Amino acid sequence: MLKGLFLLLSSALLFQAAEYPEAEISNGQVVAKLHLPDPERGSYHGTRFDWSGIIYSLQYKGHEYFGRWYERHDPKIHDAITGPVEEFLTENGSLAYDQAAPGGTFLRIGVGILRKPADAGAYQRFRTYDIVNPAKWTVNPQRDQIEFIHELKHDSGYAYRYRKTVRLTPGKAQLVLEHGLKNTGRQPIDTMVYNHNFFVIDSEVVGPDVSVQFPFDPKPVSDLKGLAEVRGREIVYLKDLEKGQSVQSEMGGFSDASKDYDLRIENRKSGAGVRISGDQPIKKLIFWSIRTVACPEPYISIHIEPGEERKWQITYDFYTLPSR
Repeated sequence: MLKGLFLLLSSALLFQAAEYPEAEISNGQVVAKLHLPDPERGSYHGTRFDWSGIIYSLQYKGHEYFGRWYERHDPKIHDAITGPVEEFLTENGSLAYDQAAPGGTFLRIGVGILRKPADAGAYQRFRTYDIVNPAKWTVNPQRDQIEFIHELKHDSGYAYRYRKTVRLTPGKAQLVLEHGLKNTGRQPIDTMVYNHNFFVIDSEVVGPDVSVQFPFDPKPVSDLKGLAEVRGREIVYLKDLEKGQSVQSEMGGFSDASKDYDLRIENRKSGAGVRISGDQPIKKLIFWSIRTVACPEPYISIHIEPGEERKWQITYDFYTLPSR
């Protein structure tokens, strides 16, 4: 056990010592620290998640909401990433992937232009593909917000200008992710995007002190394996999850109204909670958790004709409750 703890601490120290490009924002109540997209020195060079808005620490009233939930950091590992991270998927694949010949290229929104390998079959979400061109990133930091702009043009006719602003609301314990995706190409863009919400609240173990709450009656599609259960409108854990154990299921029960994009995660041991709300209807909802992290993952659907722009936002309200 001590050896495992030493390795985890050593890994964490290496993570900090790597000196990845970063920035800090604050509104006087909340302080957030972010790793910035950088094709040469960035903390994340995976090809699964959008490179912008990687929050590795967010503190409010002495509580920590994000941080390392995995053991080994390597920028090319597909999920070696922290914070409220997002992935764009087109029919469980990626734009222009199916049309590309082996050795050709396709694109990932928020990542860049990638190489389709010679041994390619169906698109593999958890594979890290070779990046041919990371495209153009622009980062505009301010005291309480950071704007990220990613501009990409591909030979297939797909092109876009993607903007994400990570903003702390003045006078509130609130973080807002503002998105704008403009179709600057000649092909319509059809995609889904979800937020994985890697909350690591106060580094507590996921167990009976953790609760995930919904504004509707959640209906798991898969068996929760006796590790968790639905009680009313929340998922509760029956025991502390152990290493190697997971609770995962697609969830039903939500409507096609945006009011159902309203979730909460609470750690009643440490006394910290967060409310997650979106301004779009949920298209699909996955719930996933392991010993270190509990993640409700709401998907929304996006269709953008050439020349049009689609906007959406996700709001995080942080709060405290009596600790146990």
